[in-house]
Amino acid sequence: MATLADGGGIAARAEERFFFRMSCAMALVIVVGFSLHLAMGRSSFAVPPVYHFHAFVFFGWVALLVTQSAFIAGGNLALHRRLGWLSLLWIPLMAGSGMAITVASLQRTGGPFFFDANEFMISNPLSLLTFAALALAGVALRRRSDWHRRLMLSATASILGPGFGRILPAPLFGSLAWEITSGIGLIFILVGMWRDRRRLGHVHPAWVIGLTAGIGWIALGQLLAYTGWGIALTEQIMAGHPGAARPMEAYLPPGMP
Repeated sequence: MATLADGGGIAARAEERFFFRMSCAMALVIVVGFSLHLAMGRSSFAVPPVYHFHAFVFFGWVALLVTQSAFIAGGNLALHRRLGWLSLLWIPLMAGSGMAITVASLQRTGGPFFFDANEFMISNPLSLLTFAALALAGVALRRRSDWHRRLMLSATASILGPGFGRILPAPLFGSLAWEITSGIGLIFILVGMWRDRRRLGHVHPAWVIGLTAGIGWIALGQLLAYTGWGIALTEQIMAGHPGAARPMEAYLPPGMP
């Protein structure tokens, strides 16, 4: 019995370290992506306050994720539980500030030039709503650590697009730029599924939910963005602002489909 208990404890600690490493890898994507753009002069601190607030909230979530994973990996469950209540404030802040920056970006510059404006306007909020739904589900299932940690990681995977979009050569992806930069974050979920299959012999259903939600919001965004409603809403948001000067379609390098 002692041997079985020790084996279970070793497996639990290995899983905790795995999730800590995954959260650090996600944080690295965000830090490298935004730092790279800043170093190349593509980003600037000379932007309206909503940009700074969004950056504070977004990086705050990443810091919270890494810190919480570190507490668990280090065996500090009490601090993890106390700090965890901050997520109930941070999740709606993430969704709200993300939607605010979507509108501000469209009105100021027309949004990222390598995405269709309507694609950015409709799909970006859907990623934030997916994040919020998965993260809140993770909070609700906090007493079931297997579900909790997988849902939290899946939630964060759904909003890694801005980080990957600044690392990858998005303009060279042509009309698939949104799908590639938004969907590549799902690789973290796939890694988790592969590890479960290898270590546990089966894939935990939380990963399936996270992957389905991740694919689902991208597909739904593409479906809604190109409806008359999606295009009209985007035009209405941009009307009367400098961003309205850009075409609705993305700028693609010559020869790109």
